[in-house]
Amino acid sequence: MGSSTLEFQEKQKCLLSIRASVTDNVKEVNTSKENASSVKAVIRATAPGLLSNLVSANPLDAYQDWAGKTLLLELVSADIDSAAGLEKETIKGYAQKVKTENDEVIYESEFKVPAGFGEVGAILVQNELHKEIFLNNIVLDGFPNSPIHFNCSSWVHSIYDNPSKRIFFSNKSYLPNDTPTGLKKLRETDLENLRGNGEGERKKFDRIYDYDTYNDLGDPDSSSDDLARPVLGSKAHPYPRRCRTGRPRSKKDPSSETRSNSVYVPRDETFEDVKASTFGKTTLKSVLHALLPTLEVILLNPKLGFPHFTEIDTLFKEGIPVPKDKNFFQLLLPRLVKTITDGGDEALLFESPAMMERDKFSWFRDEEFSRQTLAGLNPYSLELVTEWPLKSKLDPEIYGSPESLITTELVEREIRGVMTIDEALKQKKMFILDYHDLLLPYVSKVREIEGTTLYGSRTLFFLTMEGTLKPIAIELTRPPVGDKPQWKQVFTPGWDGTSCWLWRLAKAHVCAHDSGYHQLVIHWLRTHCCTEPYIIAANRQLSAMHPIYRLLHPHFRYTMEINALARESLINAGGIIESCFSPGKYAIELSSAAYDQLWRFDMEALPADLIRRGMAVEDPTAEHGLKLSIEDYPFANDGLILWDAIKQWVRDYVNHYYPDSSLVESDKELQDWWTEVRTKGHADKKDEPWWPVLKTPEDLVNVLTTIIWVAAGHHAAVNFGQYVYAGYFPNRPTIARTNMPTEDPVDDEYKNFLHKPEFALLKCFPSKIQATKVMAVLDVLSSHSPDEEYLGDQTEPSWAENPVIKAAFERFNGRLKELEGIIDERNTNLSLKNRTGAGVVPYELLKPFSKPGVTGMGVPNSISI
Repeated sequence: MGSSTLEFQEKQKCLLSIRASVTDNVKEVNTSKENASSVKAVIRATAPGLLSNLVSANPLDAYQDWAGKTLLLELVSADIDSAAGLEKETIKGYAQKVKTENDEVIYESEFKVPAGFGEVGAILVQNELHKEIFLNNIVLDGFPNSPIHFNCSSWVHSIYDNPSKRIFFSNKSYLPNDTPTGLKKLRETDLENLRGNGEGERKKFDRIYDYDTYNDLGDPDSSSDDLARPVLGSKAHPYPRRCRTGRPRSKKDPSSETRSNSVYVPRDETFEDVKASTFGKTTLKSVLHALLPTLEVILLNPKLGFPHFTEIDTLFKEGIPVPKDKNFFQLLLPRLVKTITDGGDEALLFESPAMMERDKFSWFRDEEFSRQTLAGLNPYSLELVTEWPLKSKLDPEIYGSPESLITTELVEREIRGVMTIDEALKQKKMFILDYHDLLLPYVSKVREIEGTTLYGSRTLFFLTMEGTLKPIAIELTRPPVGDKPQWKQVFTPGWDGTSCWLWRLAKAHVCAHDSGYHQLVIHWLRTHCCTEPYIIAANRQLSAMHPIYRLLHPHFRYTMEINALARESLINAGGIIESCFSPGKYAIELSSAAYDQLWRFDMEALPADLIRRGMAVEDPTAEHGLKLSIEDYPFANDGLILWDAIKQWVRDYVNHYYPDSSLVESDKELQDWWTEVRTKGHADKKDEPWWPVLKTPEDLVNVLTTIIWVAAGHHAAVNFGQYVYAGYFPNRPTIARTNMPTEDPVDDEYKNFLHKPEFALLKCFPSKIQATKVMAVLDVLSSHSPDEEYLGDQTEPSWAENPVIKAAFERFNGRLKELEGIIDERNTNLSLKNRTGAGVVPYELLKPFSKPGVTGMGVPNSISI
């Protein structure tokens, strides 16, 4: 007999002993009660296999389910025994399966609750199946007042994996000091279970939240020496923290963690096999693990580019044939892979992005290039020019002359004498995309990578009388490299053929810089990465019954899981970001530099971000308390309405639970949460003076509004337009592969540029494999899943049970519906040239609600894809 069989039999004996004890206790309690209430518990659950055939999973589970020995429940009183001064004895009972209903398994249990038992404040649950089960909710009915609801939405591990009982609190929220005496110990025990002890490798069924550095992006033990990466989360490379997995350390680099096929996240952060929300995750995994490797086989030459623009068009008309594998791709990726012949052949056939549908050549126009800095995929980088002349802050001994070649004379020439540079600066007419100092330190290193290049760049814009931006100059800089001196050149919109094509090439480089910065900093770092510490700290320090936990929880759903998938296949060494975006293998290291130099929590609030970039100034007489530097700034105009709506909802919620400042300061869980966010989650910035302090309800309102804005509004604005604006990659090339023809020109190459400049631009663009990989990933990342949960759309169970909170949420929902109407109206106003017009994609990224799919609108509660 094997050791596993003996172990199993011992577990069975132990379980039988527990059951016998429970049964005796149940009988004893039932026979001793007088004047007891009959209470029915109705449990709604979901588990893989429960709805089909339990026998196929485990015969003993089938028997236990039939015998009514699946779930053991214990009712916990909110009161203590006043005579003994201890928690009251729980009331135990098994729940029996009674039916299935709408893909749920319904269990019921009957209890006799003595008159003096008090209100039930918690339920302990023990799962005696051999596999986990997902509890949706529990309702206790039979009490004099009303049913008691317990929103679970959680996996309950098998007793064979972990013998400890799960704790579920009722939907009534309590600040720590208001916790009923019978629940105080249980409240702390639940948090202790979630914190763990910081030891061992995490298992799939664990619900433990802890911190670690980003030491799992590289693969030092790989046979390829090129996959080692620095650890992010140190003095050398500051970074937010991620969730600890406890995987073994690398043999070659003990500071790094070994990689694995799946990455641990706490069990309740993933909902696979339960909800249709797995649509996004499953589709993304199918693209990353199946479709992209297939493309690499089909497109054998990784350097092969597009010889003609018409060949780019074939991606949307004819597609790329893929192997027919019993409709595998078509079933998993119906939007991307289609049957294209009567014989059933399949092809990767991309949908035409909205931008391409409206105006195929809009990407070529300077007006659209400028407009997208205000109403495109990255509306977060444009800044007001406040200092002149432009000058680098980098060390000139290393990077060369800091002075820009964009001179006063050049600017005044390009704006055709409309005003002087001094007048333009005074009237706030000059704006800049400045990637010079951030990128320049990486130029030499990136240029060592085959098939790519990099510059530091500055792009200058002028605000016209019509309120639109006109690009007037692009400066590209290469620092001294080897025996070559610094090289820099300014390109302007020209009036001759050579100047026009050099300008187009310079724009392609700037778009590649902006694409990389958007993906690495504006999108990944500032939303996904910086939010994970808030989630970890909330689960470790805020009880599930804490009102602030219940306010934040909807905005944390699925984020840790999608971040784990990103570490697995997107931002890892050799992943999609490194292979297809500037600056290649230094991509995530660049995001660390941006975190170090630029990230501040107090500047993540939308109004503060606009003020910092010079895009707004405080003005108490203006709407939202801000006056915008560019009146027609679609992202800011819509975003400020959304920000105000979120802030009012949060203020109503916070003021209900914290009517005065003393309650904020005395809330230990709240203070511990915020301290841990700073000292552990963002440990590399823990001593910065700008961290907000939680002393008043308004302090708390500002912190919570910022977190919710980042997870909802900020992320939606920079994520769900990715396929709309970058699906046709010439509009937003993710990488530049060739140098400018005027940098150290070689006779033959320069002659080829003069003879066929279109080929020079195509050669600079991403290769076929790079473009198609990114397009496939962006298509999925831009999609809303069928059960997407949108901001302000559905109330949480705990909110619905509190009349004050329910009314506040209904007002919030009403404001968001008003915002939808305002955006629709604005998009019909032809005087708003930055958001509508001939061939222009209307700005809808902050419309709160959406149907499923790639829509270019919709603000989900959380960073769910």
